[in-house]
Amino acid sequence: SILTFCSSCIFMLDKQTVYKKQIQKHLYFGGELSCSDLSDLTEKSIPLTSEIINELIDEGSVIESGFANSTGGRRPQMYSLKSDVMYIVAVSMDQLVTRVAILDMQNNFAFPIENFELTLANNPKSLYQLLDLLKNYIQKSGIAKNKIVGIGIGMPGFVDIKKSINNTYLKPARGNVVSELESELGVPVFIDNDSSLVALAELKFGKARNRKNSMVINIGWGVGLGMILNGELFRGNNGFAGEFSHIPIFTNNKICGCGKSGCLETETSLLVIIDKAIKGITEGKSTSLKDISMDHPEAAAHSIIEAALHGDSFSIDLITEVGYNIGRGVAILIHILNPELIVLSGRGSLAGRLWRAPIQQAINKLCIPKIAEDTTIEISQMNYQAEIIGTACLVMDQIDKRKFLLTHEKSLIS
Repeated sequence: SILTFCSSCIFMLDKQTVYKKQIQKHLYFGGELSCSDLSDLTEKSIPLTSEIINELIDEGSVIESGFANSTGGRRPQMYSLKSDVMYIVAVSMDQLVTRVAILDMQNNFAFPIENFELTLANNPKSLYQLLDLLKNYIQKSGIAKNKIVGIGIGMPGFVDIKKSINNTYLKPARGNVVSELESELGVPVFIDNDSSLVALAELKFGKARNRKNSMVINIGWGVGLGMILNGELFRGNNGFAGEFSHIPIFTNNKICGCGKSGCLETETSLLVIIDKAIKGITEGKSTSLKDISMDHPEAAAHSIIEAALHGDSFSIDLITEVGYNIGRGVAILIHILNPELIVLSGRGSLAGRLWRAPIQQAINKLCIPKIAEDTTIEISQMNYQAEIIGTACLVMDQIDKRKFLLTHEKSLIS
């Protein structure tokens, strides 16, 4: 029940609403859960949990999905979210390309992913260009706004999630990124750093699920890092933790995008691979690659990875060199944090197993063996979709929080 006082715009939300959102949240992340499971997760009694589940079934948002496997006693009834009860607009941004999708409650694409060329650096109109493309995309999808539970946006740069600002890109004329978008789109909006969201996806649905201490490396135009410590995403004091790209590791006098020289990014990004590929082709290296250009980096990166996977020696050498340099950074992480798992994710992880050997070689050479012996390297199965899934996780992780409830219920009334 929501009591609306127009004069002060105060929304009072009853506990029943919060409990329902908690159950929806846990079903989204858990897939199928029993009443007992949900009671434990929400820390509510089984009778109350059963009552809320039945209300959600009557409302059409939760369905009975069968019985759990037998363990010798009575098999418990399992429940799951109805896939089309709500939708999430998931936005994955990098410095050059913005990808937008609409996902249902089973993380299926309810409307196809679209790619938009949107340059963030030195572009004062970028936030409003993002706003326009989101308006058009949502309208084109035909999905009613009241069915959209929220918009999650992953973006590069120094993102302060407490202040809802990006200190690097997407500067609004007034207010902050979230307030500007919410005022125009009319649904809750949540933002976070792209690499943190890649890690969140791996934590909730990927290789880092049920792992305590994992480092998730986001290989793209930079090389980002999401840190999972004690089973939770670690963002640091104000959300800036994980700037792996900017470890000052080289003495190459190359200026990084951050303004410093010798950062890890200057020898490890996909842009570095493209640049070296262009130089190698110009010098007459033997390769199947052709028509590689910095004017179309996404297509260039895809071509190099595909060529390497099909055995092109020159392309393999490029990935091997960059992989070894990533491994130099990983060796530092292992010495400081002693993770059980390194997950290679993001756009560049499409190269798969080609990364593993050079990164492991660097670890073998640079790490104290005892510290590194229990750290494994795995390739994400989400690949390029990790950030999309992570932005959906960002939204669903907030649906039982006050900010979400007030914004969402206000949008339904208006």
